[in-house]
Amino acid sequence: MKTLTLDVRSPAEAMADFTQAWKTGKPQRTARISFASPELLWKVLTGKRWELLKALCGAGPVSIREAARRVGRDVKAVHGDVTALLNAGVLERVEDGRIVFPFEAVKVEFLLQAA
Repeated sequence: MKTLTLDVRSPAEAMADFTQAWKTGKPQRTARISFASPELLWKVLTGKRWELLKALCGAGPVSIREAARRVGRDVKAVHGDVTALLNAGVLERVEDGRIVFPFEAVKVEFLLQAA
């Protein structure tokens, strides 16, 4: 199963993983997108965008109009959410212009601890 992990960690930690993969030539076991803070994660992954990801999970390439139909929302509003998810690297655009969420699962990781 192809899983995307969304996590919260410092840029230094994310860069250390990148450097390790670069030096060894071995990719990480799962795809990972890191955010510098929980606030940034939730700014990108709003409730409406989460619903959109659930509708696109495992669906293959679809048009933005089809994505809007699947979530029962206005095409213009879904277009804005798709743009934000494309900019964050969560969604991809295929050659014919459709969008795809190329994963079968999403895992969100972050730790809340005392100051």
